[in-house]
Amino acid sequence: MAKRVFDVIVSAFAIFLFSPVLLLAYFGVRLTSSGPAIYCARRVGRGGEVFTMHKFRTMHAGSGTGSVITGSKDSRVFLVGRILRVLKIDELPQLYDILIGRMSIVGPRPEDPKIVAQYYSAQSRETLNVAPGLSSPGSIHYYTHSHLHLDDNDPERSYVAKLLPIKLAMDLVYLRHASLWYDLTIIFKTAVTILLIGLGKRQFAEPPEISEARDLMEHAETPLVCLTLPQEQS
Repeated sequence: MAKRVFDVIVSAFAIFLFSPVLLLAYFGVRLTSSGPAIYCARRVGRGGEVFTMHKFRTMHAGSGTGSVITGSKDSRVFLVGRILRVLKIDELPQLYDILIGRMSIVGPRPEDPKIVAQYYSAQSRETLNVAPGLSSPGSIHYYTHSHLHLDDNDPERSYVAKLLPIKLAMDLVYLRHASLWYDLTIIFKTAVTILLIGLGKRQFAEPPEISEARDLMEHAETPLVCLTLPQEQS
């Protein structure tokens, strides 16, 4: 209950605080790319329920086909959209999803239904026991380290094999230690990370959760990610 009250207060205040940014992003998308400014993405939320998550559109309209994972050089992303993605401004419409109770300020980031259905193990599905979040330890690590591991030639394969397992492990660690204070530290770290990346920083130290996350991966009864990726043709 306290977390929900916190989410409502913070999301309402953030919508008011960032309203000029929201307006600039809205008109920036509308003026530089044909199509709607808001993209409605299908994501898996609490209890495995598929819901609609809102983002500023960053890809050309009609380019929804292709990999569900976006590489750093993805040609589907237009210029203003690329800026919005780097600064995470494209995620701000999710403050509305938080306000109405579909998401939380802090919690495991929601994934595309295809990723959950094909690759989540039983233990990974524990991240679906709570409301998905705007930010989490796993999403911060992905934000700071994805450029080191994500292959633009096959972003989904590299994401599932190299980034998703540690992302899930870190979010499972978050669930073990979840508290209001922990949420506040994640919010602060998210803001600082966005600022540093906006200023051009590219190298980041491993987060404090990484040791426990790797230990969880090592001692899990089954892998956190079911690597059922299609085999190369011989």
